[in-house]
Amino acid sequence: MLSSEELIGLLPQTFDQSNLPLPGRAAGKVRDWYPLPEGRRLLVTTDRLSAFDRILGRAPYKGQVLNQLAAWWFEQTGDLVANHMQSVPDPNALLATEVAPFMVEVIVRGYITGVTSTALWYRYSLSERQIYGYNFPEGLRKNQALPQPIITPTTKGGPGGHDERLTCAEVVQHGILDSQTWEEVQQAALAVFQRGQQIAQQAGLILVDTKYEFGRAPDGRVMLIDEVHTPDSSRFWNAISYPARFAAGEEPDNFDKEFVRLAYAEQGYRGEGEPPKVPDDLWAAASLRYIAIYEMLTGNRFQPGAYPVQPRLETNLRKAGIL
Repeated sequence: MLSSEELIGLLPQTFDQSNLPLPGRAAGKVRDWYPLPEGRRLLVTTDRLSAFDRILGRAPYKGQVLNQLAAWWFEQTGDLVANHMQSVPDPNALLATEVAPFMVEVIVRGYITGVTSTALWYRYSLSERQIYGYNFPEGLRKNQALPQPIITPTTKGGPGGHDERLTCAEVVQHGILDSQTWEEVQQAALAVFQRGQQIAQQAGLILVDTKYEFGRAPDGRVMLIDEVHTPDSSRFWNAISYPARFAAGEEPDNFDKEFVRLAYAEQGYRGEGEPPKVPDDLWAAASLRYIAIYEMLTGNRFQPGAYPVQPRLETNLRKAGIL
């Protein structure tokens, strides 16, 4: 296992962005992507860490964990729904089928929790009882398991935009998807979430909620895209301590990037203005948390890729015939 000191020493070399000799580079908060011939796309996952819709810093090996964990989940769920993964030519890169994304984010929730404006518990705490088109009874407690997972879709806000809440019916009513496609997406999302909960439980974790993205492949198939069940897209809790902590009214032990958000919130930062400076050991702790989740879920020992990432990435992409 890497030490905190080793990870702090790697901070100056963290993978901030890719710079490949390929045209059409675009970037999101965490990933860079490049269109390729023959209907393919190269996704490169960096070490950037975002919260509050802002890139706050970089954590060593975070990009590798996200890329390899997503690839692992694509393999574990490929029998449930097709996905865009073709190969993993580098620990930080995924070769994918070019897919036309659907303009809806599919949030699946297994528990009533969360403090953001779109979270179930936040809306419930404001005395709302019909949320996302679902009727909730009186007497629910924060972090309580729902009788069954539910889908709470949102629009895709895009760069600089904000996601807007939708009901499942509104996805069709607003013309975002036709009813047949939306039904297929919902069935796939719930099946993948159920598989994720089963695997997480075996690893001593609870998959609390997650975000999926889908799209349509050139051959017409609905495909799962982006990432699956990573600490960036999902909330995980410690399954062993959850029952006692819930009974005592205590917050669950989380196994995702929530603690980074909390560290900034403790300094009064919630996404407005210039982020405060945080100690280097926060980013080392984030790295260790991501690596731990990878190892718990997959049962595989994490094999750190060589740093700096850029020259290694280029070498592996040349070997794969991509460059």
